[in-house]
Amino acid sequence: MRQDRKILVLGSRGLVGSSLVRELKKQGYKNVLHPVREELDLSRQRDVLDYFFEKKPEYVFMAAGRVGGIKANNTYRADFILQNLSIQNNVFEGSFKVGVKKLLFTGSSCIYPKNCSQPIKEEYLLSGELEQTNEPYAIAKIAGLKTVESFRRQYGCNWFSVMPPNLYGPGDNFHPEDSHVIPGMIQRMKKVMDNGENIFEVWGSGNPKREFLFVDDLARACLRLMQADKELPYFINVGTGEDISIMELAEKIANLMGYKGKLGFNRNYPDGTMRKVLDISKIKDFDWKPQVSIEDGLKITIEYYLNENFAHNASVQQCT
Repeated sequence: MRQDRKILVLGSRGLVGSSLVRELKKQGYKNVLHPVREELDLSRQRDVLDYFFEKKPEYVFMAAGRVGGIKANNTYRADFILQNLSIQNNVFEGSFKVGVKKLLFTGSSCIYPKNCSQPIKEEYLLSGELEQTNEPYAIAKIAGLKTVESFRRQYGCNWFSVMPPNLYGPGDNFHPEDSHVIPGMIQRMKKVMDNGENIFEVWGSGNPKREFLFVDDLARACLRLMQADKELPYFINVGTGEDISIMELAEKIANLMGYKGKLGFNRNYPDGTMRKVLDISKIKDFDWKPQVSIEDGLKITIEYYLNENFAHNASVQQCT
């Protein structure tokens, strides 16, 4: 992937897409297209095809889609499956028709079965029942992954997918209800501190363990894979290979934010899968490993939130 090649990043306002754009520019890529929704509505098939035929991108990073935390996934089930399927299919069709040289599709570790063995290997896909709270979103992502695999098998397209765990970092969605766990905790804890309250409510029991990857580490992995000369797997896990309980995570965030109150646990919220950590053996073969620790990543994310003044300007984001 030479630095003069035409590269298209879809979802550039979102967490992953914005990080990809930053990393591409940092590595010296000059011809990076990153349209926002006002320029290109990915849910409109005709608009997507017209854009692809006009711009003729050679490399595509597909990081667009409807995203959200456990509550949003469980509440807007129809929206999550319908919008993601529509967006994905339009991009795949456009990429195929203009002969894109290489395409990377970003999935999610939620595609794996609820109760599969840990750490989770790529071959565990479709080996069991999905977690019910995010099943529609997971099915849309599985469909995307299998579409990528099918184009590669049938037509020889150089397409592949990456499966990250929970992501966080600058560019995240800090909405109090529709965000993922880390930005949601940061936003809600700041509000508790501003109000002078002495109990911070953690959603669920605090016992589930999750793996968290700083988004810039994912971006570096994606570029490493796109630049690789050797054949890639159909899909590959990208993570830290380590997990942390939600309770421990809340304690770390409290310490970094200077919160002196107590933690409470609202068990009326679902815990979801009790443990989820990825096997990252395959990505290690490409000479990649995460560079940002959970402590450093949380510090950067908290500083970003406070500097951007999201405490008074939270909004729902769709990463398209």
